[in-house]
Amino acid sequence: MIATKTAGDLAFDRLEALAGFTEEPGRLTRLYLTPAHKAAALQVLAWMREAGMKTRIDAVGNVVGRYEGVEPGLPALLIGSHIDTVRNAGKYDGNLGVVAAISAVAALHRRFERLPFAVEVLAFGDEEGVRFPVTLNGSRAVAGTFDPAALDVRDADGVTLREALKQFGCDPAGIPDAARRPGDVLGYVEVHIEQGPVLEDEDLPVGIVTAINGASRFGIEVTGVAGHAGTVPMHLRRDALAAAAEMVLAVEREAKDTSGIVATVGMMEALPGAVNVIASGAKLSLDLRSSSDDLRREAVARLKRQFDGIAERRSVGVQVTPRYDEPAATCAPWLVDQMAAAAERSGIRPLRLPSGAGHDGLAMIALCPIAMLFVRCAGGVSHNPAEAITAQDADAAIRVLTDFLRHLTPPQ
Repeated sequence: MIATKTAGDLAFDRLEALAGFTEEPGRLTRLYLTPAHKAAALQVLAWMREAGMKTRIDAVGNVVGRYEGVEPGLPALLIGSHIDTVRNAGKYDGNLGVVAAISAVAALHRRFERLPFAVEVLAFGDEEGVRFPVTLNGSRAVAGTFDPAALDVRDADGVTLREALKQFGCDPAGIPDAARRPGDVLGYVEVHIEQGPVLEDEDLPVGIVTAINGASRFGIEVTGVAGHAGTVPMHLRRDALAAAAEMVLAVEREAKDTSGIVATVGMMEALPGAVNVIASGAKLSLDLRSSSDDLRREAVARLKRQFDGIAERRSVGVQVTPRYDEPAATCAPWLVDQMAAAAERSGIRPLRLPSGAGHDGLAMIALCPIAMLFVRCAGGVSHNPAEAITAQDADAAIRVLTDFLRHLTPPQ
């Protein structure tokens, strides 16, 4: 007897198929507006049509499928994720959310169900920001916050975003038409792998996201005085690298002592970088995140004071330069509560947790309320070929999402 495939099994088949659309044989690399992206977009378009949706590719390269409600033209709940990847990616980041959304609509279509609202599935083309030095172009266009200046940025080969869109078959002049009107949209919902170890630790297939953490990034330059490693006494040194090392430990201590934040120094460089020369300079990065913007800003202020104190005590200079600042995106309580109820109806304890990584919801919140459903991923590994989920967990996510759609009641 042949076992019937579950929705999770079918989703896995599609995720494997999407992984075949790559620019690099033997590993998954699918950047925005490349031929591999176009091939993946056309496949997603076909699956959307099969699920009963009217489809199109908009002016910024998003794949859009619309499943009408009980009558045409009703406000829509937007669901989806992205189909671009990092280089040498895993198969599930972004792609799972698109496939799960199509699967949920297909479940409605098979039973001839129409909801008191429309559902639009979105497959965004540019969440990762790998090809061009801008990101979230697809979701920013839908949210109505796309910056026209982005059309003139260039990739590593000198191709502008404007030129790449035309090569893809899009008309950049039509990007303003991709924007939705707030009155036509109920909210945005995304299924995504957790990219962290919490659900695995809790032995849960899915979790309900409460907020996408805000993030602050800085470049830090420490200026000291170079000297001979063998001739300058320790008490007379102005060692930039030693001061920077103390700053790194201050960052770690601040994050450990402050509940609700995480902080990372991921890059450090010593100048001039010789084995027998005291460092005259050091450069390091700082990435600090929290679901509370107040907590994040307070931690940044404390760290700046600590850096100044370290620099003064060690007789070095320090310059902290902001590189990026993105406020937290809090998920709408009415969506979070109804997603939690859908999980409970599926027999799953509704664990609520924040997202430490950024997502298209950071852009979409400018348009509408947002919500996310996380799916357990092995070891929290992501952006890596070792990225792994199970078909059983994918099936649980699709069941929760489908149930959520069937029971969704917008606020009055």
